[in-house]
Parts: sequence; C-alpha cells; structure tokens
Amino acid sequence: MELFNLIQLAFKAIMRNKLRAFLTMLGIIIGVAAVILIGAAGEGAKYTVKATLATMGTNLIMITPVSNDPGGTRIQSADLQTLTMKDVNLIEENTLYVQAVSPSSQSAGQVIHGALNWPTTIEGVNEQFLSIRNLSLRDGVMFSEKEVRTYAKVCLLGQTVVNHLFPKDVNPVGKIIRFGKLPLRVIGVLNMKGQSAFGQDQDDIILSPYTTVQKRVVASIYFGGIYASAKSEALSDAATKEIVDLLRTSHRLRKEESNDFEVLTQVEMLKTLNTISSLLTLLLMGIAGISLLIGGVGIMNIMYVTVTERTREIGLRMSIGARGKDILSQFLIEAIMISVSGGVAGILLGQVCSLIIETMLGWPAAGLTYPILISFSFCTLIGIFFGYYPALKASRLDPIEALRYE
Repeated sequence: MELFNLIQLAFKAIMRNKLRAFLTMLGIIIGVAAVILIGAAGEGAKYTVKATLATMGTNLIMITPVSNDPGGTRIQSADLQTLTMKDVNLIEENTLYVQAVSPSSQSAGQVIHGALNWPTTIEGVNEQFLSIRNLSLRDGVMFSEKEVRTYAKVCLLGQTVVNHLFPKDVNPVGKIIRFGKLPLRVIGVLNMKGQSAFGQDQDDIILSPYTTVQKRVVASIYFGGIYASAKSEALSDAATKEIVDLLRTSHRLRKEESNDFEVLTQVEMLKTLNTISSLLTLLLMGIAGISLLIGGVGIMNIMYVTVTERTREIGLRMSIGARGKDILSQFLIEAIMISVSGGVAGILLGQVCSLIIETMLGWPAAGLTYPILISFSFCTLIGIFFGYYPALKASRLDPIEALRYE
C-alpha cells in the first residue's frame, strides 16, 4: 500500500476514537511541555545569573582568607588572620594586570537614626571600591583618600538602609547616624543594585573608610577580604596568577603547603553557577522525561487494545491481499501519529508556559531550540519503539483465525 493511503487509514482510525486518542496523547503532551519548560527556565536562570554577576564588574577579583590547617579544622573567614595591609600594598605596587585594589573589613550591627533602626552590615573599604564593584552614587560624594587616612567618621548608605531610616522626602546626605555607638556622617547614597546572584540584598549596606571600621568597629588589623579589578576581563586570569604568586611569597608558604587565601574571579563564579544550574536542569528534565516514557507505555497499551478490537478488520485486509508489512506499517504509522501529535501539542503548551515565565519573571525563557528538538525527536522515537510490537503482533495474525474472531 502507498504511504499516503496508510497515513489516511491511520488518521481515520484515530478520528474514530478522538477522546481515547487525546487521553493517550496526554502523557506525551505533559512530558514534552515539561521538558521544554524546564530547559527554557534553566537557560533563563543562567542568563539572569550572568547579568547579575556582570553588574558586580566582569573583571572583579575577590581574595578571601581560608584555613590551610592540614587537620581539616574549618574556621570562619572573619576569624582568620591572614590578609593585612601589607598584602594590599603588594598587590597595588607589584602587579601589571591589576587596575585597582581595596581592602574589606565587615561587621554586622544595628544602625540608628532618630527613633528608627535597622540591622545591617558596615563594610570598610577605600576610595577605589566603587570603581572595582561597578557601583555609582545617586547623591553625594565618595570619601577621599585623606578621609581614609584620618579615620574619618563618614559613610555611604545603600538604598535599603535609606528606606528604613529616613522618610521618602528626607535627603540623608549630611545627616548623622549611629552604627552601634559609632556616629557617622552620611556623605553619599548609592544607586540601587538589587539582589546578587546568591540572593543577597546588595543595597543593605553601609560603606565607610576601612581605617574607621578597623579601628572603631572590629578592632583588628586583619581584613575579611580584598577586592581587586583586572585591567580587562581578558586579563583576569593573568591578574589572578600575579596575586597568587605574590601572596604565597608574602605569606612564606612552602611549595607543598596549600594557600591560606582563596582568589575568585567572576568568570570562575559564573562557570560554577552555570555547572550547578546545568546539572539541576538536566536532573529536572530527566524527571520530566519519565512522563514521556509513561506516555509511551500508554501508546503501547492503546495499540494493543486497537489491534484486538480490529482483529476482524486485519483478517479482512489480509484476505483481499494486504501483506504483513502493510499491516505493520499501518499500525506503526498510527502509533507515530499519536506520539508526534502529542509532541506538537506539548511543544505549543511548553512555549506558551515559557512566554508566561518570561513575562512574569523577566527571564529570556522562550524561543530556545534545543529542548524543542530533543522533545520532538524523543516523542517520535517513543512512537516507533512502543508502537512497533503491537503493530508486529497485528502483522503476524493468521487471516483465517482473524476472520473468525468475535
């Protein structure tokens, strides 16, 4: 029989039992839609993370203290005493690929203005910090190198702190606030940054000269971290190597000793987050793929029922000259049509849901090609795989026995 005639016969058989065919397709529809939706959401999450990290500065380098105790004792980075002003000066004066450096000293506490207060974090930095972190001022000015040297009691406020300490119509610049018992004069307000890639509110911060924070808040000469920026994103690896070599020499670490500091770049952070996101996406797509397998089992089941119901029809076709391969092709095409139709409906449903996610969350989730191709190919293979055995059974029926079947 010609292919076109076989397709016509399969289509008519499906249309005779529309509801049963739809229920059979449902597992395929849900599975394909889930695979497309999860794949699109995963790619959207990667894009969002990349965009968020880019707001921190694509050439950002972060140095944090770590424990190199061979006994495996884990210590909080704030309690480690490995990074000092000597390290900051070494990086600033002896590197070719580093553009700017700022120490960082942090402390959590309560900030107070009048009758209002708010739990937040104060971070001690230098005058280069804004350019390193790609921050900008909405109002006021950044503290100067002179104010850093003289332990000036000045600060910049993030927008979250401003919102909790001042009414909307009040300009914080020039006002005096207290962090714990330390009075600070507000000289600037930062533009909003939003949440970081790790869900941290980047606007819930007070910036002050690191000398002020070290002397008047944490009472320590050690830093909780050092921020640096490479001269360009392409030079981040070269700058990182320079920093590692300098600090190992400065800290007098032997060749066999591990570093007592950690150097992270935005590129490394992005790779790590993308790896985690990809693994989670694949895991969820695998779980969604189970729906496709269940849909395939449903196709096999309904095809067995169809073969049983149409045993006399099969016998009649064989008696007037239909060959076994014609019967096989007819039922196999029917199974494939059910699977592919479900796949197409699932693709449309998945794309609609992706557009909804894109609209609601702002993720570029729709229009991705590879989840569509994977889903469509998989549901076609499912139609062939799960439809073949019932079709083979139909093609092997004895025409005489089939005609006698009641």
